[in-house]
Amino acid sequence: MNGSVPHIVQYQGSKRNLAPQILQYLPIRFNRLIEPFAGMAAITIAVAAQHRADRYHLNDLNEPLVNILKEAITNPQQLIEEYTQVWTEQLNFAGGSVNHFYKVRDDFNNGDKCAANMLYLLARCVKGSVRYSTSGHFNQSPDKRRMGTNPKNLARNVYLISSFLKGKTDFTSVDYREVTKRAVPGDIVYMDPPYQGVCASRDSRYFSGIDYNDFVECIADLNERGIDYIISYDGSCGNKHYGVDLPSELGLKKIMLNAGLSSQSILLGKKETTIEALYLSQNLCEVVRPMVYKQLEISI
Repeated sequence: MNGSVPHIVQYQGSKRNLAPQILQYLPIRFNRLIEPFAGMAAITIAVAAQHRADRYHLNDLNEPLVNILKEAITNPQQLIEEYTQVWTEQLNFAGGSVNHFYKVRDDFNNGDKCAANMLYLLARCVKGSVRYSTSGHFNQSPDKRRMGTNPKNLARNVYLISSFLKGKTDFTSVDYREVTKRAVPGDIVYMDPPYQGVCASRDSRYFSGIDYNDFVECIADLNERGIDYIISYDGSCGNKHYGVDLPSELGLKKIMLNAGLSSQSILLGKKETTIEALYLSQNLCEVVRPMVYKQLEISI
Protein backbone atom coordinates (compact mmCIF):
# COMPACT_ATOMS: atom_id res chain seq x y z
CA MET A 1 0.00 0.00 0.00
CA ASN A 2 1.25 3.46 -0.82
CA GLY A 3 0.44 6.91 0.45
CA SER A 4 -2.26 7.43 -2.20
CA VAL A 5 -5.07 5.86 -0.13
CA PRO A 6 -7.77 8.55 -0.04
CA HIS A 7 -9.16 10.31 3.01
CA ILE A 8 -12.24 12.47 3.43
CA VAL A 9 -10.72 15.21 5.55
CA GLN A 10 -7.78 15.88 7.84
CA TYR A 11 -8.56 14.55 11.31
CA GLN A 12 -6.39 14.89 14.39
CA GLY A 13 -5.36 11.51 15.74
CA SER A 14 -5.99 9.76 12.43
CA LYS A 15 -3.96 6.60 11.83
CA ARG A 16 -3.76 7.26 8.10
CA ASN A 17 0.02 7.69 8.11
CA LEU A 18 0.48 4.60 10.28
CA ALA A 19 -1.90 2.47 8.23
CA PRO A 20 0.84 0.78 6.15
CA GLN A 21 2.51 -0.40 9.37
CA ILE A 22 -0.73 -1.45 11.06
CA LEU A 23 -2.01 -3.40 8.07
CA GLN A 24 1.06 -5.63 8.19
CA TYR A 25 -0.45 -7.25 11.27
CA LEU A 26 -3.79 -8.08 9.65
CA PRO A 27 -4.57 -11.27 7.71
CA ILE A 28 -4.60 -10.96 3.93
CA ARG A 29 -8.32 -11.84 3.93
CA PHE A 30 -10.92 -11.89 6.69
CA ASN A 31 -14.68 -11.57 7.12
CA ARG A 32 -15.35 -8.20 8.70
CA LEU A 33 -13.46 -5.23 10.14
CA ILE A 34 -15.10 -3.46 13.07
CA GLU A 35 -13.98 -0.01 14.23
CA PRO A 36 -15.67 0.98 17.54
CA PHE A 37 -13.74 4.32 17.60
CA ALA A 38 -13.85 5.05 13.88
CA GLY A 39 -13.04 8.75 13.72
CA MET A 40 -12.57 9.28 9.99
CA ALA A 41 -12.11 5.54 9.39
CA ALA A 42 -8.53 5.64 8.15
CA ILE A 43 -7.86 1.96 8.83
CA THR A 44 -11.15 0.82 7.33
CA ILE A 45 -10.47 2.81 4.16
CA ALA A 46 -6.95 1.40 3.91
CA VAL A 47 -8.19 -2.19 4.37
CA ALA A 48 -11.02 -1.67 1.88
CA ALA A 49 -8.61 -0.22 -0.69
CA GLN A 50 -6.83 -3.58 -0.62
CA HIS A 51 -10.12 -5.56 -0.67
CA ARG A 52 -9.08 -7.51 2.40
CA ALA A 53 -12.47 -7.79 4.17
CA ASP A 54 -15.97 -8.64 3.00
CA ARG A 55 -17.82 -6.35 5.40
CA TYR A 56 -17.12 -3.31 7.59
CA HIS A 57 -18.72 -1.77 10.69
CA LEU A 58 -18.01 1.86 11.52
CA ASN A 59 -18.99 3.23 14.93
CA ASP A 60 -18.17 6.37 16.84
CA LEU A 61 -19.90 7.93 19.81
CA ASN A 62 -19.61 11.23 17.95
CA GLU A 63 -22.69 10.85 15.75
CA PRO A 64 -21.94 13.78 13.38
CA LEU A 65 -18.68 12.02 12.39
CA VAL A 66 -20.59 8.85 11.62
CA ASN A 67 -23.05 10.88 9.55
CA ILE A 68 -20.18 12.17 7.41
CA LEU A 69 -18.93 8.63 6.83
CA LYS A 70 -22.41 7.33 6.06
CA GLU A 71 -23.16 10.08 3.55
CA ALA A 72 -19.74 9.82 1.91
CA ILE A 73 -20.08 6.08 1.43
CA THR A 74 -23.78 5.64 0.67
CA ASN A 75 -24.68 8.95 -1.01
CA PRO A 76 -21.45 10.65 -2.14
CA GLN A 77 -23.01 12.91 -4.74
CA GLN A 78 -25.40 14.52 -2.27
CA LEU A 79 -22.63 15.09 0.28
CA ILE A 80 -20.37 16.67 -2.33
CA GLU A 81 -23.13 18.95 -3.63
CA GLU A 82 -24.13 20.11 -0.14
CA TYR A 83 -20.53 20.59 0.98
CA THR A 84 -19.78 22.56 -2.18
CA GLN A 85 -22.66 24.89 -1.38
CA VAL A 86 -21.47 25.50 2.19
CA TRP A 87 -17.81 25.85 1.18
CA THR A 88 -18.59 28.27 -1.67
CA GLU A 89 -20.66 30.55 0.56
CA GLN A 90 -17.52 31.63 2.44
CA LEU A 91 -16.00 33.11 -0.72
CA ASN A 92 -18.53 35.93 -0.89
CA PHE A 93 -19.74 36.05 2.69
CA ALA A 94 -20.29 39.68 3.78
CA GLY A 95 -18.38 39.28 7.03
CA GLY A 96 -15.51 37.29 5.51
CA SER A 97 -14.70 33.59 5.58
CA VAL A 98 -13.85 33.50 9.29
CA ASN A 99 -17.25 34.89 10.23
CA HIS A 100 -18.81 32.45 7.81
CA PHE A 101 -17.20 29.61 9.79
CA TYR A 102 -18.74 30.94 13.01
CA LYS A 103 -22.14 31.21 11.31
CA VAL A 104 -21.99 27.57 10.21
CA ARG A 105 -20.79 26.59 13.67
CA ASP A 106 -23.76 28.41 15.25
CA ASP A 107 -26.14 26.72 12.81
CA PHE A 108 -24.63 23.35 13.70
CA ASN A 109 -24.86 23.95 17.45
CA ASN A 110 -28.45 25.16 17.06
CA GLY A 111 -29.52 21.91 15.47
CA ASP A 112 -28.50 21.92 11.78
CA LYS A 113 -26.12 18.99 12.18
CA CYS A 114 -26.20 17.87 8.56
CA ALA A 115 -23.13 16.02 7.32
CA ALA A 116 -22.08 18.89 5.05
CA ASN A 117 -21.96 21.39 7.92
CA MET A 118 -19.92 19.02 10.10
CA LEU A 119 -17.58 18.27 7.22
CA TYR A 120 -17.02 21.96 6.54
CA LEU A 121 -16.31 22.68 10.22
CA LEU A 122 -13.85 19.81 10.38
CA ALA A 123 -12.18 20.81 7.11
CA ARG A 124 -11.77 24.43 8.19
CA CYS A 125 -11.07 24.19 11.93
CA VAL A 126 -7.66 24.33 13.60
CA LYS A 127 -5.61 21.13 13.08
CA GLY A 128 -8.67 19.21 11.89
CA SER A 129 -9.40 18.79 15.58
CA VAL A 130 -12.93 18.16 16.84
CA ARG A 131 -13.57 19.85 20.17
CA TYR A 132 -16.79 20.09 22.17
CA SER A 133 -17.78 22.12 25.20
CA THR A 134 -19.18 20.49 28.33
CA SER A 135 -22.65 21.30 26.96
CA GLY A 136 -21.93 19.35 23.79
CA HIS A 137 -21.40 22.32 21.46
CA PHE A 138 -18.70 22.30 18.80
CA ASN A 139 -16.31 25.01 20.01
CA GLN A 140 -13.17 24.68 17.90
CA SER A 141 -11.96 27.83 16.10
CA PRO A 142 -11.28 28.26 12.36
CA ASP A 143 -7.81 28.01 10.88
CA LYS A 144 -7.41 31.51 9.45
CA ARG A 145 -4.60 30.42 7.11
CA ARG A 146 -6.71 28.16 4.92
CA MET A 147 -10.18 27.80 3.46
CA GLY A 148 -10.73 24.09 4.06
CA THR A 149 -10.70 21.21 1.58
CA ASN A 150 -11.52 22.29 -1.97
CA PRO A 151 -14.73 20.56 -3.16
CA LYS A 152 -12.98 19.22 -6.26
CA ASN A 153 -10.36 17.46 -4.14
CA LEU A 154 -13.05 16.24 -1.79
CA ALA A 155 -15.12 14.81 -4.64
CA ARG A 156 -12.24 12.80 -6.04
CA ASN A 157 -11.54 11.17 -2.67
CA VAL A 158 -15.15 10.64 -1.62
CA TYR A 159 -16.16 8.88 -4.83
CA LEU A 160 -13.18 6.57 -4.52
CA ILE A 161 -13.92 5.77 -0.87
CA SER A 162 -17.55 5.10 -1.75
CA SER A 163 -16.45 2.67 -4.46
CA PHE A 164 -14.53 0.69 -1.82
CA LEU A 165 -17.21 0.56 0.87
CA LYS A 166 -20.71 1.14 -0.55
CA GLY A 167 -23.01 -1.78 0.13
CA LYS A 168 -20.50 -3.38 2.50
CA THR A 169 -20.65 -1.10 5.54
CA ASP A 170 -22.83 -0.79 8.64
CA PHE A 171 -22.92 2.43 10.69
CA THR A 172 -23.72 3.02 14.36
CA SER A 173 -23.15 5.67 16.99
CA VAL A 174 -23.25 3.83 20.31
CA ASP A 175 -20.96 2.92 23.20
CA TYR A 176 -17.93 0.96 22.00
CA ARG A 177 -18.78 -1.99 24.27
CA GLU A 178 -22.10 -2.48 22.51
CA VAL A 179 -20.28 -2.76 19.20
CA THR A 180 -17.63 -5.21 20.40
CA LYS A 181 -20.42 -7.43 21.76
CA ARG A 182 -21.59 -7.87 18.16
CA ALA A 183 -18.24 -9.25 17.00
CA VAL A 184 -18.04 -12.95 16.10
CA PRO A 185 -15.11 -15.25 15.28
CA GLY A 186 -13.78 -14.35 11.85
CA ASP A 187 -14.14 -10.62 12.51
CA ILE A 188 -11.25 -8.36 13.44
CA VAL A 189 -11.85 -5.45 15.80
CA TYR A 190 -9.54 -2.45 15.43
CA MET A 191 -9.73 -0.10 18.42
CA ASP A 192 -8.16 3.34 18.62
CA PRO A 193 -9.51 4.90 21.82
CA PRO A 194 -8.23 8.24 23.10
CA TYR A 195 -4.88 8.06 24.91
CA GLN A 196 -5.33 7.47 28.62
CA GLY A 197 -2.86 10.23 29.42
CA VAL A 198 -4.88 12.70 27.40
CA CYS A 199 -8.34 11.78 28.62
CA ALA A 200 -8.27 10.37 32.13
CA SER A 201 -11.91 11.33 32.63
CA ARG A 202 -13.23 13.01 29.51
CA ASP A 203 -11.80 13.68 26.06
CA SER A 204 -13.28 16.77 24.40
CA ARG A 205 -13.47 14.86 21.12
CA TYR A 206 -15.99 12.57 22.79
CA PHE A 207 -19.04 12.95 24.97
CA SER A 208 -17.64 10.75 27.73
CA GLY A 209 -14.29 9.38 28.77
CA ILE A 210 -12.95 5.85 28.26
CA ASP A 211 -12.56 4.17 31.64
CA TYR A 212 -9.42 2.03 31.85
CA ASN A 213 -11.01 -0.81 33.81
CA ASP A 214 -14.05 -0.92 31.55
CA PHE A 215 -11.75 -1.10 28.54
CA VAL A 216 -9.73 -3.94 30.06
CA GLU A 217 -12.97 -5.85 30.74
CA CYS A 218 -13.99 -5.33 27.13
CA ILE A 219 -10.70 -6.81 25.90
CA ALA A 220 -11.02 -9.76 28.28
CA ASP A 221 -14.50 -10.43 26.87
CA LEU A 222 -13.10 -10.49 23.32
CA ASN A 223 -10.47 -13.00 24.48
CA GLU A 224 -13.10 -15.24 26.05
CA ARG A 225 -15.16 -15.26 22.86
CA GLY A 226 -12.20 -15.90 20.55
CA ILE A 227 -12.38 -12.56 18.74
CA ASP A 228 -9.20 -11.24 17.09
CA TYR A 229 -8.33 -7.58 17.57
CA ILE A 230 -5.69 -4.87 17.27
CA ILE A 231 -5.48 -1.89 19.62
CA SER A 232 -3.70 1.45 19.18
CA TYR A 233 -3.48 2.62 22.76
CA ASP A 234 -0.52 4.27 24.47
CA GLY A 235 2.67 5.88 23.23
CA SER A 236 5.30 8.54 23.74
CA CYS A 237 6.71 11.70 22.24
CA GLY A 238 10.23 12.55 23.31
CA ASN A 239 10.27 12.08 27.08
CA LYS A 240 6.51 12.36 27.48
CA HIS A 241 4.59 9.12 27.84
CA TYR A 242 0.86 8.60 27.39
CA GLY A 243 -0.81 6.04 29.59
CA VAL A 244 0.31 2.72 30.99
CA ASP A 245 0.58 -0.75 29.47
CA LEU A 246 -2.46 -2.94 29.20
CA PRO A 247 -2.35 -5.79 31.76
CA SER A 248 -0.05 -8.73 31.00
CA GLU A 249 -2.78 -11.24 31.88
CA LEU A 250 -4.58 -10.27 28.66
CA GLY A 251 -1.83 -12.09 26.75
CA LEU A 252 -1.21 -9.34 24.23
CA LYS A 253 1.82 -8.64 22.11
CA LYS A 254 2.94 -5.01 22.20
CA ILE A 255 4.71 -3.54 19.19
CA MET A 256 6.14 -0.03 18.96
CA LEU A 257 5.48 1.89 15.76
CA ASN A 258 7.54 4.89 14.67
CA ALA A 259 5.07 7.63 13.74
CA GLY A 260 7.81 10.07 12.72
CA LEU A 261 8.61 13.54 13.97
CA SER A 262 5.96 15.27 16.01
CA SER A 263 4.60 18.28 14.12
CA GLN A 264 3.87 20.01 17.41
CA SER A 265 7.45 19.60 18.63
CA ILE A 266 8.78 20.95 15.32
CA LEU A 267 6.69 24.09 15.83
CA LEU A 268 8.38 24.46 19.23
CA GLY A 269 11.84 24.15 17.70
CA LYS A 270 12.37 20.55 18.80
CA LYS A 271 12.76 17.30 16.90
CA GLU A 272 10.94 14.66 18.91
CA THR A 273 9.86 11.33 17.51
CA THR A 274 6.38 10.05 18.21
CA ILE A 275 6.17 6.37 19.11
CA GLU A 276 2.77 4.69 19.15
CA ALA A 277 2.01 1.30 20.66
CA LEU A 278 0.07 -1.42 18.89
CA TYR A 279 -1.37 -4.36 20.86
CA LEU A 280 -2.25 -7.61 19.11
CA SER A 281 -4.49 -10.35 20.43
CA GLN A 282 -2.68 -13.58 21.08
CA ASN A 283 -4.41 -15.60 18.37
CA LEU A 284 -3.83 -12.89 15.77
CA CYS A 285 -0.10 -12.96 16.50
CA GLU A 286 -0.01 -16.70 15.93
CA VAL A 287 -2.01 -16.50 12.71
CA VAL A 288 -0.28 -13.56 11.05
CA ARG A 289 3.35 -13.74 12.26
CA PRO A 290 4.55 -10.98 9.92
CA MET A 291 8.20 -10.54 9.06
CA VAL A 292 8.22 -7.17 10.78
CA TYR A 293 8.43 -8.72 14.28
CA LYS A 294 11.95 -7.52 14.86
CA GLN A 295 13.86 -5.53 17.46
CA LEU A 296 10.97 -3.14 18.23
CA GLU A 297 8.81 -6.04 19.35
CA ILE A 298 8.00 -6.23 23.05
CA SER A 299 6.30 -9.31 24.50
CA ILE A 300 4.31 -8.69 27.66
